[in-house]
Parts: sequence; C-alpha cells; structure tokens
Amino acid sequence: MGSSVAVRCWGAAWLVVVATHLGALAARAATLADVTQCLLAPLLAAALVAATRWPRTAAVRWALAGLGASFLGDAAPRLLAGDGAFLVMVACFLLAQVAYVVAFARYAQRSVLRTRPVVLVAYGAVLAVLVGLCAPHAGALLVPVAVYAGVLTAMAVLATGLGPVGAVGGAVFLVSDALIALARFVPGWDLPGQDLAVMATYAAGQCLLVVAVARTGRRRAVTAVPVRPAERRVAARDNVVPLVVAPRVPA
Repeated sequence: MGSSVAVRCWGAAWLVVVATHLGALAARAATLADVTQCLLAPLLAAALVAATRWPRTAAVRWALAGLGASFLGDAAPRLLAGDGAFLVMVACFLLAQVAYVVAFARYAQRSVLRTRPVVLVAYGAVLAVLVGLCAPHAGALLVPVAVYAGVLTAMAVLATGLGPVGAVGGAVFLVSDALIALARFVPGWDLPGQDLAVMATYAAGQCLLVVAVARTGRRRAVTAVPVRPAERRVAARDNVVPLVVAPRVPA
C-alpha cells in the first residue's frame, strides 16, 4: 500500500480542484474552468500512484495510461475549434477508453459478462438509443461517434468486474459522455446546467474507477508473489551460514 498521507493529500487537492472547476463553470469563469479541468486527470493519476506499490499491476498501469489520454482529451481540444476540436477530443478519449478496456478486461470473469449476462441487455439498449438519437444529425462524424460509443459501453460493462465501485464509476462515465453527445447532435437538447452535469459526472466517474483500480492493485500486490516455506528456509539459511561457518580470525 502506498503512503496514506500522500493519498489523502492528492485526494484533497483533487477535491479542491473539482469544487473550483464546478464553481468556475457556474460563474462562467472560462479561463479558471479550463485550467482546473486540465488538472483533474493528473491529480487522479498522482493519487493512484501514491495508493499503489511498485511493481504495479497491469490494470494500474493501463489505468494510468487512460488518465494520461484523458488529460490530452481535456487539454488538446482547447488549441483547436469547431469539428477539429471535437474530433481531437473524441480521439483522445477513445484512447482513454481503450486503455480502460484493456485494464478491466482481466477482470471480465467477475463482470456482468459472466455473472449476470441479462444485464447486458440494458447496456445494449443504452448504446442503441444513444447512437439512434445522434445518427440523424451526426453526418460525417457518425462513424467515429458510434465507434466511441461502442468502446465506452464496453468499458462500462467490464468495469463491473472491479466490484460495485467500478460498476458505478463506469456507468457514471457513460452518462457523462452520453450528455456530451446528446448536446452535440440532438437539436433542441437543452438540459439545465448541462456543463455542470457533464463535468460532475465525468469527475465522479473517473474518481470511482481510480478507487476501484487502486483497491484491486493493492489486493494483487499483497498476493501476487507468495513466498513458499522452502524459500523462507533457504533465505534464512543463506543469512545464517556465513556467520556459522566463517573462520574465526585469531585475536
């Protein structure tokens, strides 16, 4: 387990930044909102590193890659405008979702894919409705949006293998990106507090996924390399023998 003090510090910093970001959105302070959004993923990555011990599991490493791609998705589109910015955002977050899929795939046996396959109907219905609502107005962006929606849904399904925290995190992340797609492609979509809803669910989803991965990483770190009794005996003998058989030096 990593330093609990460091985890608390990074977690507290993340909470402050989230609160500041949501406040900036409410106050329409665009510059502050931009800066704080770009800090969200790096702070979560720092907390995940602090919460896990080297050598980190593949799930932790891939989750860190997902957070890195998420940072790019938050930051890079601000250098562009129009469809270009949207495509860059989709591409970066697609990489993030692929990284999460790889991270969570090793827990597929525990996910609803195996434990409750009937639940897949609900995830499939959400995907179908989302793509169906966006398709009439997506135009040339339909294919990348549909691919992203499919990978996003796969991430949410596989996240159920991390337990209830991971399942909720994946579902909330799915809601966040669905809100973005609906606002972009559905005419007349006007959810009160749209930006606040998107960012609140985005931050919560990412945080829950990181917590779930950190818990799994700690469990694996403890049980990954068990020491056999024979190895303990050899190690003990190796430490003792030099002291027993080494010749005494005459005084």
